[in-house]
Formats: sequence, structure tokens, C-alpha cells
Amino acid sequence: MAAIYKDRWQIELFFKSLRQLCKIKTFVGTSPNAVKTQVWTALIAMLLLRFLQLKAKFNWALSNLVALLRQQLFVHRDLWTWIDQPFQPPSPPAASNYRWHSHNSDSRTLFVACSLEESTFTYN
Repeated sequence: MAAIYKDRWQIELFFKSLRQLCKIKTFVGTSPNAVKTQVWTALIAMLLLRFLQLKAKFNWALSNLVALLRQQLFVHRDLWTWIDQPFQPPSPPAASNYRWHSHNSDSRTLFVACSLEESTFTYN
């Protein structure tokens, strides 16, 4: 009986960490497939975060890593450099390595940054 309770408690701790780290308040869907999909997605996210935490040279707490990753989502920088040295400002991209292109379609403008070192993309 004690072993069953211990296993149940581990499941409770797992779901608590999912709710805290992944900010899951409720499940989006109620069908078994929807719940399984959300749990698998959260598991993959936690696995990736734990991998980043273990590979980093900086001593990250998992909750701090999650919080700062959320803040840095739209900052262009090298992930591994940031993971190892999180408090260094991002280096500005070299102006000569990128060319901005715009494309107008139905009164919407699409801006694309293409690296000069990579293939060129065209939009029709």
C-alpha cells in the first residue's frame, strides 16, 4: 500500500511541476486525446528545458531558465551563448550579413531578412 501511495505522490509532484513551469492552469480539451496531446507537449518542453539546463555552463535553476527564456523569445541571439552567459548583452547582427526584402500583397507587407551566406528566397 505504501508503494502505491508513493507512486501516486510522484505523479502528483510531476503534474505540480508541469503546472508551475509550463503555466498549465487547465487542460485545453476534455477528450482523452486532447489531454494526452497536452501532456506529451508539456513533457517534450520539460525535456528540452532540462537538456538546456544540463548542457549550460551557467548554474541555472529550472524556474529561472523558463522565466528568462520567455523574456528572450524575440531577441535574436545564439542560444548556446546565451545559455552559458545569460547576462551578456546580445551582439548586434552584422549589417553586411543581412539584406531586408519587402513584398506587398493585398495591402500587407512581408519583411524577410535573408542571409547573404544562404540561399535567396523569392516570393511571387
